Amino acid sequence: MAAGLSGCANISPSTERSLYELSSWGDVRLLHMTDTHAQLLPIYFREPNVNIGVGSARGRWPHLVGKNLLREFPTSDARMAHALTYLDFTEAAERYGKVGGFAHLKTLIDRMRAQVNGDALLLDGGDTWQGSATALWTRGGDMVEACNLLGVDVMTGHWEFTYQDAEMLANAARFKGDFVAQNVKATEEALFEGIDVYDDESGHIFPPYVIKTVNQRRVAVIGQAFPYTPIANPSRFIPHWSFGIQERDLQDLVDRVRKTESTDAVVLLSHNGMDVDLKLASRVRGIDFILGGHTHDGVPVPVVVTNAGGKTVVTNAGSNGKFLGVIDIKFGATKIEGYRYRLMPVFSRLLAADAVMQAHIDSVRAPYLATLNEPLAQAHTLLYRRGNFNGSFDQVICDALREQLDAQVSLSPGFRWGTSVLPGETITMERLLDQTAITYPETYVRDISGEEITFILESVCDNLFNPDPYLQQGGDMVRVGGLSFVCAPHAKLGARISELRLPDGSLLDAAKKYRVAGWATVGGRSQGPPVWEVVAAHLRNNKHVKPQELEWPKLRGVEQNPGLGI
Repeated sequence: MAAGLSGCANISPSTERSLYELSSWGDVRLLHMTDTHAQLLPIYFREPNVNIGVGSARGRWPHLVGKNLLREFPTSDARMAHALTYLDFTEAAERYGKVGGFAHLKTLIDRMRAQVNGDALLLDGGDTWQGSATALWTRGGDMVEACNLLGVDVMTGHWEFTYQDAEMLANAARFKGDFVAQNVKATEEALFEGIDVYDDESGHIFPPYVIKTVNQRRVAVIGQAFPYTPIANPSRFIPHWSFGIQERDLQDLVDRVRKTESTDAVVLLSHNGMDVDLKLASRVRGIDFILGGHTHDGVPVPVVVTNAGGKTVVTNAGSNGKFLGVIDIKFGATKIEGYRYRLMPVFSRLLAADAVMQAHIDSVRAPYLATLNEPLAQAHTLLYRRGNFNGSFDQVICDALREQLDAQVSLSPGFRWGTSVLPGETITMERLLDQTAITYPETYVRDISGEEITFILESVCDNLFNPDPYLQQGGDMVRVGGLSFVCAPHAKLGARISELRLPDGSLLDAAKKYRVAGWATVGGRSQGPPVWEVVAAHLRNNKHVKPQELEWPKLRGVEQNPGLGI
């Protein structure tokens, strides 16, 4: 991208009426959604109050929360402020209603397309076919059809790879758009054995890129799937596929596309996470826009990164169908002349439901309604998940694991997906499955030494707070029950976690064994019941749910961090 590129990036809607008004501008419009996690219906979703940035990421997008975020992106629109932050969440959610929902998203997308006479591409950053009960039960099939109805042109993936490889390929074949991933290849052994691939020479499982012509402009869309899939998720589901960031391959591909495809713009559709995208943008030349996902960051201001070849614009469009990113691109005689960006919140009360999409959603849900609507308990406080450390719904899961499996300590993954439940609402089986609907939900109970527990926490903490983004593998800190500790995010590996204590105040003994319950093992499959059965039993027993005291670590060295809103 030319060094002189200008951007009208910081457009903040000031009134309710203007929220979805966006005049035609430029030549090509890109629509970007990501990390919807199969939420077909409108939901509540609370943004994090803790998103700590370390090293060069301190105080930089996306590591701004609450009032710190609004200082960087001042807006007079209270709805926009609510969409972007956790501030007064319950009151604002009751006032403005739910967000997302594919029928409402469809209406907004159609409106954005119509404004530019159809000269638009809809790009999906992945984590779309997983995250709900119906997606799990249909093995992603409900979401493939929903994406087809939505008119997704190009997508890449992450949690899509947690179905069996054959299921994943079948879904990709049913998808009417293009599934692209430059960094997903067959292993050398699998190539030798002759498994099916997209390209025998390169070993790519999927096309690495696709060229789309929009308003006579050729736009290259390169796919960047989540690079750490076989580490963060079970490799047994995709045993013959390799992943990784593949920076050198990406540079070679960008160079080749620019040289041979007569492209007007090069877009990286990424599921790296925003910190990784920012580093990648500084090192790989020739990418005009990186539309990112994975870390669920609703970032209203694109970040412009300078590299050896010019500039790259990096964005991220949140999660759960809550936002739609809109980029308008203006071309000059020989290069991109400028762009305009807006992150649009999807408020279901303000957007009518598309009838065809709603009919699909209703038909998908119909066979399962009795199970989905089963009332389990009533929430007496706001239940949420997203944030670097424990969320209140995570605490419910941890409490249930300890209670139902008779464990001293419980561990629960720091997944970033999962909807919110307002105080007074009924916790249905569907809301529970929003937090737990994965293909490896089995629970375990093991005797684990204090030393090993400490090592687990240190490892996950390093994954979250390593100052090198390429060594971060996504997700938030493991949630704990029955255990408190001190966390120093800026410290080095082996020194971030200390003072681990049990509820009676006694220090964890490194040599002693403790009964630990957990779920979602990435290695071998555990033998216990699915986690939702364990938590459902806990909820049915308690009826009125207010989790025990939220088990937060004591934080050191981050007191003034702009990513800390508590």
